[in-house]
Amino acid sequence: MKQQVIICVDDDNTVLKSLKAELQEAVGNAYLIEIAEGGEEALELLEELLLDGYEVPLIISDHIMPEMKGDELLKQVHLLSPQTIKIMLTGQADIEAVGNAIKNANLYRYMAKPWQQEDLNLTVKEAVNSYRQNQLLAAQNAQLQQMNQELADLNREQSLLIATLHDNENRLMQFLEAMPIGVGVLNADGKVYYINQKAKEIFDKEVVSEIPSEKLSEVYEVYQAGSLEPCPVENLPVMRALRGETSVAEDLEVRHGNKIIPLEIHATPIYDKQGKIVYAINTLQDITERKEAEAERKKFIEDLFEVNCSLQLSLEAELDIVEATSRFVPNQFLSFLGCDTIVDVKLGEAVELEMSVLFSDIRDFTTLSEQMTPEENFQFINSYLSYMEPLIVENQGFIDKYIGDAIMALFSDGADDAVKAGIAMLHVLAEYNRQRAASGDVAIKIGVGINTGSLMLGTVGGNSRMDGTVIGDAVNLAARIESLTKNYGVSLLITQQTFDGLRNPADYGIRVIDRVQVKGKSEWVTVYEVFDADLPEVKAGKLATLPVFTEALSLYNIYNFTEAAGLFTDCLRQNPGDRVARIYWDRCQVS
Repeated sequence: MKQQVIICVDDDNTVLKSLKAELQEAVGNAYLIEIAEGGEEALELLEELLLDGYEVPLIISDHIMPEMKGDELLKQVHLLSPQTIKIMLTGQADIEAVGNAIKNANLYRYMAKPWQQEDLNLTVKEAVNSYRQNQLLAAQNAQLQQMNQELADLNREQSLLIATLHDNENRLMQFLEAMPIGVGVLNADGKVYYINQKAKEIFDKEVVSEIPSEKLSEVYEVYQAGSLEPCPVENLPVMRALRGETSVAEDLEVRHGNKIIPLEIHATPIYDKQGKIVYAINTLQDITERKEAEAERKKFIEDLFEVNCSLQLSLEAELDIVEATSRFVPNQFLSFLGCDTIVDVKLGEAVELEMSVLFSDIRDFTTLSEQMTPEENFQFINSYLSYMEPLIVENQGFIDKYIGDAIMALFSDGADDAVKAGIAMLHVLAEYNRQRAASGDVAIKIGVGINTGSLMLGTVGGNSRMDGTVIGDAVNLAARIESLTKNYGVSLLITQQTFDGLRNPADYGIRVIDRVQVKGKSEWVTVYEVFDADLPEVKAGKLATLPVFTEALSLYNIYNFTEAAGLFTDCLRQNPGDRVARIYWDRCQVS
């Protein structure tokens, strides 16, 4: 609340002091009492107080003063602070001066000098109370005006909202009426609230709002497809929506005499802000054309099925021939020659390719076969090959030929496929041997050799008999490498060319074991062992001793047999099952 000040004006300083003392006694500390000895001084004082944020509820002024009379002063005060209450205190003011003060300054009271203290005190108290009442009334009026303005603004906003709502409702109705599908709305009591023009066309009815919900199916002639009775009302999607379900139905239809309209109906509940269902809305789509199209499609499929059955019989016969020929001549072989079927193959056709060649052979097969009859030999060979063949196919290879118990397979997509096939064959061989052991048969061992290089793939033979084959040094070297597996007591060997073709050799358990000059070849060949299929403990030992083995082999190759033997001894100490380390240790002893 602002500090309030009462101003006393008189050109007699003695009167001012007396007046100030009496006023201070009358109002106490609730008001400050300021004095001025003339009109100009009083106006300056008033302006300063107002500028500093004070309120001036009352000014008491003499009339007869030099320079500016009291009525003129109060007039100027009224212009600066209309709310300030003005009292004229004088014994010499004439009727005209008092009238001017009343007219121009809204004079509150005129009091004659000398004044009665009681009268002065009472007048001052009434004046300041009147000021407070006026201020309160003014504040209330201002608040009332603000409230009236806010009410007017709200009324204006409400009018705009109502107009917008009506506009939106009209636009919504136009949308609904223009929709190519039917729209129907039920209120919470299950009474028809609204249907659009399309729905009226479907039902051949207007809104029938007075019917009870139990009669909806009967009045609007809604039937379950294929039924002779109207659909039970509780099963209607729109009634289920009133129970809080969102549902779809495609098995309802509307009937008008002989006309049947199949419908697809979607229904959903509509909630108010409190979560209470107030309406249910459903859309109705005439699906006559869809049903007709489905019937035509069904007829077409049935006809097509009959045609396909005939074609299938022809294709199956043709495929049987293709499948039969592919068992003798692989499809990949024909593809490389650019032939679709075996009848397209011509004698002498050949193509040069970069491929990986895999040879595998059963160890000591001759000794093993001598213990079996010819029929048992065939059964054994077919049993073994049926395990191996899928592994080659699964790794994107194909079998070029069987040579007794040996397999020659080709891989065109990279060395990794061939190496993975060889590893898989060795893993499956272990399972195959477990089955043989369970039947009382001896286990078998195989060697696998892989080389990568350029070869010729084509046909050889004569007019009455020809065969598909591959020819080249790469093929011969692969066969020689397979035979070396016996010398080193290992299962899988690859050449330097195959090693160079691996995408990431670190993915395999692999190590260099020798540089050899194979039979029929003048060049030396670096040979690698792939030991991923070894027994787990042997593989782990070879990986653990790989740095030592590599250093030992380097020492051996520069004829430092003593130090090499020591390192090979370390390998055997850590991994007694390392047959290659054993072979090199033996060589060191006799070198």
